[in-house]
Amino acid sequence: MRVPPRLARWLTDAKESDPSVRLRYWTDVEGRPASDRRVREAKAALGRTGWTERLLDSQFPDGHWVTTGSSGRDLYRPKYIVANWRAIVLSDLGMTRADPRIRRLAEIILRRWSPGKNDLSGRGGEICVTGNAVRYLTRFGYLDHPAVQRSIAWIVRTQKSDGGWHCFPSRTGTLDGWEGLAALAEIPEAARDPPVRRSIERGAEFFLRRRLMNEGRTRYPPWFRIHYPNHYYYDVLVGLRILTRLGYGSDARLRPAVRWLLDKRRRDGTWALDADHPDLDPDRGGYRFPGPVYPLRLEAPNEPSRWATVEALSVLARTGT
Repeated sequence: MRVPPRLARWLTDAKESDPSVRLRYWTDVEGRPASDRRVREAKAALGRTGWTERLLDSQFPDGHWVTTGSSGRDLYRPKYIVANWRAIVLSDLGMTRADPRIRRLAEIILRRWSPGKNDLSGRGGEICVTGNAVRYLTRFGYLDHPAVQRSIAWIVRTQKSDGGWHCFPSRTGTLDGWEGLAALAEIPEAARDPPVRRSIERGAEFFLRRRLMNEGRTRYPPWFRIHYPNHYYYDVLVGLRILTRLGYGSDARLRPAVRWLLDKRRRDGTWALDADHPDLDPDRGGYRFPGPVYPLRLEAPNEPSRWATVEALSVLARTGT
């Protein structure tokens, strides 16, 4: 796709833009291979400058971030600043186990991970937690780890009869249960066995039947606001990212969601984040969460966002728009 030169410079300038954005732009928008000099330079800067450096700077030597009491270091609470949440974002931004700090992070999670039992929060299995963990551990380079493989089998096994997933007991899935499909999407195509392939096909059909946005009698307002980090929060851009990365960019049922994305583009060609995660504004149909919340913010809402822009351009590139 053709990106205006001014916008391309804003996304890729080495002095102003983040290396995670540059990496995403060179690979997902322009389609450059891993051997390309620009791609290699962006990867080399990860963990040394920008968002990834700031996120890792406060990591303790044992791999944790925040100490939450004498019982030990919690991986899940307080939200959204401890290990589980940092892992999600660091994997989004392109970090892998090549960095020793990521290896320490992955090791503490894997030591306490029990697929389907959700040891991160001490409750029953939830697709949001297991799906997120599979997604970031696979991105980090732990696809072949036994715990990850057992978790993948659990995701496939707990898929609903309609092809979706749900974080709570239910006979049917919901668009909010996107983490199952997102996790399976991270498995390289050559490594997908027949059950995973069937699960992906059924999951994609679940989202496509709903045009990524149609569920229930009325539309849920936060789905139509762009967020980052997403953590476990669904919005239409999340659905577009997953489905287009799975190869469904030409499916006509994506067109309403693509039109929504184009309508979100600002006059200067950029996209903005509409709200922090979690979307806590009750007057706008937001998420209600008891207890303290510590949003993890990389960019301010309602301003031109490099991350939202490179995500949107990546989707448009995969749809041929």
